[in-house]
This record gives sequence, structure tokens and C-alpha cells, in this order.
Amino acid sequence: MTPTISIITINWNSGHQLRECLDAIVGSDRQKFKLDKVIIVDNASTDTSLNGLEQLDLPLQIIRNSVNQGFGAACNQGAAVCNSDYLLFLNPDTRVAEDSIDRAASFMDESLAQKVGVVGIQLVDERGRIQRSCARFPSPTNLWCSILGIDKLVKSELTSYMMTEWNHDNTQRVDHVMGAFYLIRTELFESLQGFDENFFVYFEDLDLSYRVHLAGWCSYYLADTRSFHKGGGTSEKIKATRLFYSQRSRILYGYKHFNWFQATAIALATLTIEPITRIGFALLKFSPSQATETIQGYIKIFANLPAIYKSIGSSIINN
Repeated sequence: MTPTISIITINWNSGHQLRECLDAIVGSDRQKFKLDKVIIVDNASTDTSLNGLEQLDLPLQIIRNSVNQGFGAACNQGAAVCNSDYLLFLNPDTRVAEDSIDRAASFMDESLAQKVGVVGIQLVDERGRIQRSCARFPSPTNLWCSILGIDKLVKSELTSYMMTEWNHDNTQRVDHVMGAFYLIRTELFESLQGFDENFFVYFEDLDLSYRVHLAGWCSYYLADTRSFHKGGGTSEKIKATRLFYSQRSRILYGYKHFNWFQATAIALATLTIEPITRIGFALLKFSPSQATETIQGYIKIFANLPAIYKSIGSSIINN
């Protein structure tokens, strides 16, 4: 029986990228799956990215939020209206190749006995270079290496949770595939109650992959099909805010998955040591703008500490 897939894309001021993403879906092969729905969850965009999308030859449904709900919450909104076998979370800054979804669906359909719960594919940039997008589950050790800047100097399994030392040119089992193209079994997603909405953005996909692992399933990276992925997306325009959400989510991840002592040490180091290392590296690169963005990001972090720790408490209670 041909499996069904629903594609969920979260939009926030993606501009022309969203239309290009959907155009690529229109041109995709559909020999190994049936496209049930394409859900666009718009997080209160103020641009024209939604204009004219209804003209596309797709089973399209648009959910319009009046405020930005965050990435994980918006993904859950989209998933809630789907009844397909698989859910594909696809970033608007991607453009899949003709066979991308077909190959991923075929692999997923054939790998039930292997307990493959999540599949990702090779991502490339505008110059065709392979992005090193897979990750190990974060540990206190590699997070400390990130805080101290060691991961920028030494690329290894010990110093970074990102698998930057591997060239990503072969198919293999991994801990985590990037959420830019994240195909998951719907039944598994629902059994895990989807994304943890306490992560506004960043680490929510890592957290889900870890819970997939704890549930006895695994993730696979496919190197024989690819998608263009710009990377950074609309957050490139708001780098200080991006830093704020990234650090917020890292602190939350630590308290959710490490012991209290480890999580607290990482949180304190994130707030005290890392700003110094980040500013130091920025100045060594003669990038005063990056140093300024770091300062602005950390001002936002300190201003929001009460709310951050409220989210931490909520996540711990719910999990």
C-alpha cells in the first residue's frame, strides 16, 4: 500500500523562498508516496510570502497565526490537522530535488523492521557544497567545548555535537538529522507528543530526536538524494535575537536531559564565560559587528532570565 505524507512548513517572513520551496514540491516525483497535504503554518508574517500560493497545484492548507508561536508549537499545529502515515517537516529555505521525498519515503517504508523512525537527506548550499548537518546528542563535555570555543579550534567527536569531522557523503545511522528536512512516522510523533513547545526555536528537533532514541527508534541520514538548503533563513536578519534563542534553548536542553549539577554549571558558564569567548573570537576576526551582536544577544538573555527558568520548570514538570 502506498504510504501517505503530509508536508509541514513553518513560515515567518520567508519572502520568495517559500514559493520556491513549494514549486520544488510541485515538481517532485510521487511514485513511492501519496501527497496528502501541504500545510503552511504562518507565524504572523508581515511580508508578502503567502501571496498567490493558492494557485499552486498542491493540496495546500494555510494556518495563519496572529502572533509568532515559535517553531515547535507551529509544527505541532500543522501536525494536528494531518492523518498521513508520515510527516515531513520542511524548511521554507529548502528546494528538494525531484527524487528527494520519493527516496526518503521509500527508505522509511522499507525500514520499519529496523525501527527507523526519522529520515533526513543530504543538504547542499548554493554552490553545491555538502552541509555537515547531522549531529550527535549534546553532552556536557561537548557543550563545555562550545562555551570555551574549543570546538572552533579542534573538530572531533569529543569537542562538538555537530558531526563536522564527517564529510556526509555516505548513508548511515546517526543520532540526529537537521530539522530542515525531517521525515518522521506520524504514529511515533504523536506517541511522543510532538515537539516540546518550551523550545521556541533551536534544539527542539534535537530534543525530539533524543526522545525518538529513548523510545527505541533510530534516525538515518541518506546521502543518495539531496535538497538545496540556504541555511540561516530569515534569522540572518536578526542575529542578536537568534543568539538569544539559541542560548536559551541550550540552557533548557541541559536542564531537561542532564543532571541538575551539570545543567547548572552549563547555564552559569553560558551566562558568564561564553560572552567573553564569543567577543574575543569576534575581535580576533576583526568583526566589531559580531561583537556588538553578541552583546545585544546577551543583554536580551539577562533581561529574560526569569521567563527562561519558568520555561525550564514547565518542561521538567511535563516530561
